[in-house]
Amino acid sequence: MAKVLGLKCRECGREYPIEPIHVCEFCFGPLEVKYDYDYIKENISRKKIEEGPKSLWRYIDLLPVEEPRVGYSAGFTPLRKAENLGKILGLDNLYIKDDSVNHPTLSFKDRVVSVAISKAIEFGFDTTACASTGNLANSVASHSAQARLNCFVFIPANLESQKIYGSLVFAPTVVAVEGTYDDVNRLCSEIANELNWAFVNINIRPFYAEGSKTLAFEVVEQLGWRAPDAVVAPAASGSLVTKIWKGLKEMVKVGLIEDMKTRVYGAQALGCSPIAQAWKEGRDFIKPVRPNTIAKSIAIGNPADGVYALQVTKESNGDWETATDEEIIEGIKLLAETEGIFTETAGGTTIAVLKKLAQRGAFRRDEVVVAYITGNGYKTMEVLDNHLRSTIHIKPTLADFKEKILAHV
Repeated sequence: MAKVLGLKCRECGREYPIEPIHVCEFCFGPLEVKYDYDYIKENISRKKIEEGPKSLWRYIDLLPVEEPRVGYSAGFTPLRKAENLGKILGLDNLYIKDDSVNHPTLSFKDRVVSVAISKAIEFGFDTTACASTGNLANSVASHSAQARLNCFVFIPANLESQKIYGSLVFAPTVVAVEGTYDDVNRLCSEIANELNWAFVNINIRPFYAEGSKTLAFEVVEQLGWRAPDAVVAPAASGSLVTKIWKGLKEMVKVGLIEDMKTRVYGAQALGCSPIAQAWKEGRDFIKPVRPNTIAKSIAIGNPADGVYALQVTKESNGDWETATDEEIIEGIKLLAETEGIFTETAGGTTIAVLKKLAQRGAFRRDEVVVAYITGNGYKTMEVLDNHLRSTIHIKPTLADFKEKILAHV
């Protein structure tokens, strides 16, 4: 591919050919896709993108695949102006980037998996796999079924039942591992060294991660080809934060926008906040933690991209903030009650952190602020047990309705 020059180590800078590898053999740093931006600039335009498919594949010139093989309707999700929530938070230009309705499995993971499995097919793999806290497993299982590939997904054994069903329905082999996500990930790394499988977030990770950039591309386009003043995004491994930032910078590099001064804010659950803790303590390294939070989808105690996420925040003049489990639940409810969007715990974390940032004056009232909602609340409904209004039971009579309902309105 003329647009892709190869892979490059993010630590020592050594370069590698386009292969299913993810770690530098010299310094063990992570590998990242290296593009020929001059070539891309000559072949991309706003008009070409706008005439493209209504999916993430409208940005294929900035993705490391030759052609889509799956995920034909993934991406290009709504950017909703949050008038009601904005009034509460004192923000006139607040937007919600709503990947709770992403296709087909209702999370932003459909973006990264579309890219990863398309690339796995190009490499000739016949079996896909992943380590997952739920959403990724759902997406890998779905896209593998579409591509008719063998599929194995590895999850922590204590995962929410809705997310387990959301994988099983596509008939992969689901392996529940007794331990945390970090335990699952270590096991998968060992398996990946033994078997010729496409582990989307291990040996295919450099390509997989590139799919997250489309969340930046879409926001820029949907705002009328301008970068937002600030974004708030949840963090697990830290990859999402780094790729949103990379995507925004690429918009400038290839001439689609002239300037970008976006501040990037990271959101983590207090019970698993190794990146936020490092930021608050002024450290440039991550101390692993053992997760203890209801926000399982972002509960990664040893985040692979944590250091790079810290660098993004520093470079963009952003910040990190955390939310307790109680604040996460309130964030879920606040978004639902104001904007009619039902998000899972990761989104609840984003909204809780957004609220804290707004209350302490992190944004000017007139700034364009985008909050990223990355998953659907119907996947984690059990966290709301005993936190919602009770159902009112009545007899099938008008008199009982008036007594129990109208009398209290």
